[in-house]
Amino acid sequence: MATSRALRALAYLESRKNLWGSACGLLGLGLTVAGVAGTYWPAVVAGLYGAGALVAPPERTAPPPFPGPAEQLDLVREDLGRLRGYVAEVELPPAAEGKLSELLDLYAALLDPGWPAQVLAAEPEAVHSLARAVRLDVPECVDTYNRTRWWTRLTPGGESPERHLERQLALLSEEAERLTAELQDREALRQQTHTAYLEGRRES
Repeated sequence: MATSRALRALAYLESRKNLWGSACGLLGLGLTVAGVAGTYWPAVVAGLYGAGALVAPPERTAPPPFPGPAEQLDLVREDLGRLRGYVAEVELPPAAEGKLSELLDLYAALLDPGWPAQVLAAEPEAVHSLARAVRLDVPECVDTYNRTRWWTRLTPGGESPERHLERQLALLSEEAERLTAELQDREALRQQTHTAYLEGRRES
């Protein structure tokens, strides 16, 4: 209980209300020294302190500490490991299995703790896109294939679930390749910009 009161008191001392009130109270002391406040100086100082505390801006509530890009990539890397474990237990057609393996290898390369991840961490939209693919798109493709395949056994006919799965994985692969190309282009542009900067500095 005593510790709680001490913490509250310390928090008030550091609050904007106290800081603004103290500043106005110091103004009251200045008026007292100047002879303006007279014998009522305690009331003037207290009144100015209270006025300062009233007009002080509200305390700013700090936003919650969300994980930064590097921490987000660590989480996505862990999720990719779980996704690999899930996929390993699912029976897939050979063509789709090979395509999925290549796709997951590409995700792993982008999430490599070395420079690829550093480049990726600088692009929040790219991090979001990769996280969505690992956490939502790929698991949904595989799960939908499994469920659809089961119904197809009961009611054969129509386009095969295998064909849909292969098409979905092909689209995700194209998306991952575009993401990789965009990151490479941005790195190349960053290198060109730095070269131009060094050349300009030499000429100046």
